[in-house]
Amino acid sequence: MIGTIHKQSFPPLQTGDVQFSPIISLPDDYEIYDFTKGYDAQRLRSSPYGVGRYNERRPGMYEGEQYQADRRDIHVGVDIAAPVGEPVHAFFDGTIFKLGDNALPYDYGPTIITRHEWLEQTVYALHGHLARSSLSLWSEEDTFTAGQILGQIGEKSENGGWNPHVHFQLCLYEPQTHDLPGVVSVRDREWALKAFPDPRLVLGPIYP
Repeated sequence: MIGTIHKQSFPPLQTGDVQFSPIISLPDDYEIYDFTKGYDAQRLRSSPYGVGRYNERRPGMYEGEQYQADRRDIHVGVDIAAPVGEPVHAFFDGTIFKLGDNALPYDYGPTIITRHEWLEQTVYALHGHLARSSLSLWSEEDTFTAGQILGQIGEKSENGGWNPHVHFQLCLYEPQTHDLPGVVSVRDREWALKAFPDPRLVLGPIYP
């Protein structure tokens, strides 16, 4: 997928004094995941809440056919784990840009991409692994405000087969569909980290 995207350059994302809202109401104590040794779906977690890191190489984690050709395993979003049905909120005012179900195994499942503007920048945000019912709440071009519920966390049977979480990813180019590459290859890493800036710029310091 990356190979079809024009490799344009992107200026750093500016946030200034803009105030953003949390997308998940995290408790004070939650787990920070380390997937550098891979992913064990059967692992007993200390909490239903947790955070998976940006720009983390995750060998052996992405087994779907869509990841194999380029050996994509570098994560360019942030994962926030929460119980099934947990509300996922808008981090900023915006509009619904794309809606759809990325239904391949190990993919995003139900996905909402939103569009936002601040400080003369246009920013897109992907919310993946949602409940399928989330897609019926909206139509493209609907508007919403910061903190409004966009959808809910989906279960494994509908979210691509993952433990319940939302994949949150920023993007500085206009997506063509309801999909974005959530993991990239080593070859594309430098470009991708500019095109998909660190979500902590709007989520805050949810992990060190």
